Amino acid sequence: MPTSSLPAAARPIRCATERLLQLVACLLALALLAGCASRDLATHDPRPGSDTLSIERALILATAQEALGTPYRLGGNTPQGLDCSGLVELAYRSAGIRVPRTADEQFRRLPAVERAQPGDLLFFGDRRKATHVGIYRGDGQMIHAPGSGRKVTSVPLDVAYWEERFLGAAAPAP
Repeated sequence: MPTSSLPAAARPIRCATERLLQLVACLLALALLAGCASRDLATHDPRPGSDTLSIERALILATAQEALGTPYRLGGNTPQGLDCSGLVELAYRSAGIRVPRTADEQFRRLPAVERAQPGDLLFFGDRRKATHVGIYRGDGQMIHAPGSGRKVTSVPLDVAYWEERFLGAAAPAP
């Protein structure tokens, strides 16, 4: 029924309803697009105040945070110098969990997960091989040892560089 054939009192209600339906349709379309855009780095953070982190994950995160500022050293896995997989090895060792030594071995041998939680591992590379690994810190941040001449740092994951190279996540900790 055309708006002009409605009684005058009903016209504003119909227009408002049409605008609301258009807004809902637009929001649904945006939600679908956002879901498609975020397919790679799927993460899950515990709600604030909940006790969902295991003691092992808490130890892993505490050790990784203590390592912030440690100089990069190829093959390093001690507080004096770390490479990316050495940081993982050090942090997981503090929780009593043994992991393979290199990023690619960790990627291939540790249990994969769809959505990373704090303390899980994030792998990056060229689709044939994992060449870098970091520890998911939560809140869209990763702790990692970035490379020669740099120090262990925490970085945001919502950067095209990481999104383009993301291979997957693993959860060796309970």
